Amino acid sequence: MIVRQIIENIRREFFQQKAIILLGARQVGKSTLLKSIFKDQGNILWLDAENPDVHSVFENASATRLKTFFENNKFVVIDEAQKIENIGSKLKLITDYLPEIQVIATGSSAFELRNKLNEPLTGRKFEHKLFPLSFMEMKEEIGLLEEIRMLPHRMVYGYYPEVVTTKSGEEKILRLLSDSYLYKDILLFNGIRKPEKMQELLKALAWQIGSEVNYNELGKLIGLKSETVEEYIHLLEQSFVIYRLNSFHSNQRKEIKKGKKVYFNDLGIRNAIINDFSPFETRRDKGNLFENFIINEFIKQNEYQEKFEKMYFWRTHEQQEIDLIIEKNGQLKTFEIKWNSKAKARLSQTFARQYPNHTFEIINSDNFFDFVK
Repeated sequence: MIVRQIIENIRREFFQQKAIILLGARQVGKSTLLKSIFKDQGNILWLDAENPDVHSVFENASATRLKTFFENNKFVVIDEAQKIENIGSKLKLITDYLPEIQVIATGSSAFELRNKLNEPLTGRKFEHKLFPLSFMEMKEEIGLLEEIRMLPHRMVYGYYPEVVTTKSGEEKILRLLSDSYLYKDILLFNGIRKPEKMQELLKALAWQIGSEVNYNELGKLIGLKSETVEEYIHLLEQSFVIYRLNSFHSNQRKEIKKGKKVYFNDLGIRNAIINDFSPFETRRDKGNLFENFIINEFIKQNEYQEKFEKMYFWRTHEQQEIDLIIEKNGQLKTFEIKWNSKAKARLSQTFARQYPNHTFEIINSDNFFDFVK
């Protein structure tokens, strides 16, 4: 079993009278992760909220009623907790009145679960995100040289656990994964009035990874208002399909202040959406895939190592740009991301003069493993 980096983060939060919330897309490995943590524990209760009979446990909930259901269990895991009505108030009962029980709730829709948890569980929860497998996790599993060799394959088929561990049939698995979680968690959501437009939007975004997106242009392309495009993108982000990178700026007129780039949390899903699993070596989008891969890995390590860094891109109206800026405590780390190790890049002097507290490095196919750890 592939060891996930986040395991120790979760373990050290046990029994602090707080619920532990684990968010991540379907099939990303949330249940497998928790089972690995509790493999030697006999006093754990697993509840899958997608089973209707589980909902009866939480009907007319009181501390006394829940204690009766949970007796002799130190841990209670609730999968897909967003399916339970008023789940936030139910978890609050457990954390406030049953401190001898550690409750862990998982969810594949941050939009639904966070809305139900934020107010009732203010100050009463630890929250984590689980992503597809990371380069570091696979390096520990199969060794650095082997994982470097596998990189072109990963940028086509991605890092979903089932995809990584299969001997063949990655394309079939990815088609099933994309259909399953996209339709189940997004296209059937009550707020989606035109599911077919969501599919068109996903394809449009998949073709634009690494490029700045314009809601007005996307809306005209697929026949939606720009406000609806933004709403759908937000929902896709909360369902762990994509994420947005905002533009970095101060008060300089030349800087783009409202720009956004969209990337996919998993490149296998992205390639399934555009129906393109052609070999990496023959692709025209190698640079875009590599950029998406690198930023994904930075985001995973930011979460797992609890670095609390902010990430941006930078661009001016004169098309000066920086692929990635990482900001913390007033310090800026800037990066240009180039698949071709012979490609030249230099930092914009406009940026260097405006922001003196910076470093600059080039990430390419020869040195990337020094940065994604």
